[in-house]
Amino acid sequence: MIDKRWCMASACGAALMSAVAAQAQTAAPQTAGSTVEEVVVTANKRSENLMDVPVAVTAFTSQAIADKRLAVLSDLNNAAPNVRISGGDAAANPKMFIRGVGLSDFNPTTASAVGVYVDGVYIGSPFATLSSFFDLGQIEVLRGPQGTLYGKNTTGGAISITSNRPTWRPSAEGSVEYGRFKSLTVNGAVSGPLIEDKLAFRLAGQYLRDDGATLNTVTGDHVNNANRGAIRGSLLFTPSDKDEALLSVTRYANRGGARQAKQRPLFPSTAAATGADGLCKPGYYYSGACADISGYADPSADPYRVAADVQGKDRVDYYSTSLNYTHHFGGVDLVSISAFQNVRRNIDENSDTSPADILHNHFIAYQKEWSQELRLQADVGNLKWVLGAYYMRDELKNNSTFDVLRDFRPFFTTPSNPTGVSVDNSVVFLRYAYTQNTDTYALFGQADYSLTDKLTATVGLRYSADKKTFDYHETAEEAFDLVPPYAQRKSFGAFSGRLGLRYDLTDESNIYATYNRGFKSGGFFGGQADHESYKEQLAPYGNETVDAYEVGSKSSLFDRRLRLSLSAFYYDYKDLQAFAFVVRDTRTVQILDNAGSARVYGGEAEITAVPIRNLTLTGGLALLHAKYKDYRSEGGDYSGNQMPEAPKFNASLSAKYKVELESGAAIEPSLDASYRTRIFFDPSQTERLSSPAVFQLNGQLAWRSPDEHLEAGLWAKNLTNKAVLVEITPIAGLGYDMLSYAPPRTFGVFLRYHY
Repeated sequence: MIDKRWCMASACGAALMSAVAAQAQTAAPQTAGSTVEEVVVTANKRSENLMDVPVAVTAFTSQAIADKRLAVLSDLNNAAPNVRISGGDAAANPKMFIRGVGLSDFNPTTASAVGVYVDGVYIGSPFATLSSFFDLGQIEVLRGPQGTLYGKNTTGGAISITSNRPTWRPSAEGSVEYGRFKSLTVNGAVSGPLIEDKLAFRLAGQYLRDDGATLNTVTGDHVNNANRGAIRGSLLFTPSDKDEALLSVTRYANRGGARQAKQRPLFPSTAAATGADGLCKPGYYYSGACADISGYADPSADPYRVAADVQGKDRVDYYSTSLNYTHHFGGVDLVSISAFQNVRRNIDENSDTSPADILHNHFIAYQKEWSQELRLQADVGNLKWVLGAYYMRDELKNNSTFDVLRDFRPFFTTPSNPTGVSVDNSVVFLRYAYTQNTDTYALFGQADYSLTDKLTATVGLRYSADKKTFDYHETAEEAFDLVPPYAQRKSFGAFSGRLGLRYDLTDESNIYATYNRGFKSGGFFGGQADHESYKEQLAPYGNETVDAYEVGSKSSLFDRRLRLSLSAFYYDYKDLQAFAFVVRDTRTVQILDNAGSARVYGGEAEITAVPIRNLTLTGGLALLHAKYKDYRSEGGDYSGNQMPEAPKFNASLSAKYKVELESGAAIEPSLDASYRTRIFFDPSQTERLSSPAVFQLNGQLAWRSPDEHLEAGLWAKNLTNKAVLVEITPIAGLGYDMLSYAPPRTFGVFLRYHY
């Protein structure tokens, strides 16, 4: 367990290490490959050196994105301290947690506690977060509440993605890779001027497919396959030296398979297999002594072997348009970001993962978003300031179905009930449809003022308001209302902001202390409601707020051979939004409510070092205490439990070495290792619903041509071949859990070209 004294020690350590910087500046001569590369970030809505920003932020440059093979959002999992990104869905709904803060709810009405931004545009739909992960210039992961400058308030943090811009010189790049499970990924981009110094373009695209790592023994097909593509066109227009406009249009489509989880049967048939909770004991799951409600017992413990009667599809179609416009006048910049997004998801999913027809889901949802942000900002003398306004309109329509226990209908057929439908026993076809419209308004401002040559103060304030209307309908057998029509309108609003101090010990090191008030809007639950308790499920839940305190240090040491960032943080949460599954009779019911309070604290360290020429080491270390302080729900008393997706310890280490050949070419081997302790997937802290500690290793061996235009090599992921659980969905009422796993060991070859 992490003691508060550790956090105080971290704070002292941060100051001590930064003080060392004052004595660690040497005059050693610098050569290429002997110093840590400078990284520029936009965490404060302006370009700054990473080491000057008093925010816990990890940045990945375009080269790092390629070397680490960050191909989808979930690849950021554990790539930065205290960052967890996972999810069992094939093409949407990643579950994002930073410092233990996030939400496991997969329903589209609920906003994540971690915001995703692409070129300054907030991606509000959980169906669209994979759409822009290609042709990237940089990724920034901001840890901690973002309650001032970002378009949508988030209590966990933000992931800011920057795509490559059009260039004024002709350029082209492309890559092809092929690997295990017949995986194929193709990327390409061309860019250049259309009118010299006035108009430039960029056209980029991606295609990705694989056969899937999981075998369906019923059909003999491989499932969990990928098949998606995207294209983005951009125009950069600079009519004068005071004006710049960037127009981007993106189209993304997914046609891969739906999630095929591994079934873990829970109903024991022998006393020896029965645990204290009445469910199957560990070790007996695949012994034949445990089965689901239909009596099916999966004979194989292989996580990549399932028996499914339905092989579904996960179809996602996404369109977006954004216009970023900047006008410079009188030392002040006017920034306008206008965007429109349209996404449709249609997923046909076998949610029992067995040969029987127990639970068949069909989710259909449409979401449209319009957003507009206006900012005035300036950097004049001792003062840097930003003033802005934000508006977003979100329109969501859901029309989804559950077909429950269809194979059981013959057992309930009687002269008075010829269809065999039994609502009380959950033998029924359900359709739940709803609309939710949200209008979001915000006014915000932040100022950084240099009190002295070394001391800078930061003050930020934001007021946000969400106006939501919700209309829910649920029918049974397409014939009668199982739940009376429910409609409600509610507004949610709050102040948030930031206070901070940064002190420069030297030109290469600083220490900082910040206070952030974070806010996440309340809302309405978007899952299927239970007919006996729908009023409680559909009633609006309240705002989530956090008071976050952080101290840290950033230093460049030993003539920029070492870059070190340290931070210690303490969060006090109130009305934390929490999602869980509970069982009522045979019905597994989703609930989303406010969890009372929680306490989160810990510390992080990031280091980048060049100990010898051409060798770069990058490491991250995090300790985390994230527990509910007061959380009583229908599922029980969870007070004192570890929060979901919050490992107590996680670490990563990367090593890359450049071997220079006489021809001028180079060979670059690299390794990425990561480790995390046990995580739980729900608030109950049940061992069955957890994933044990995991160590993973990835690697790459690249050859680079003398002119650096051409790269070729080998790659491998999950070299230890661990079956890593990324999600568990408990369907205990029907006698099973759904287990989703990350891919096993994969490997292949790649070829990249840059011009």
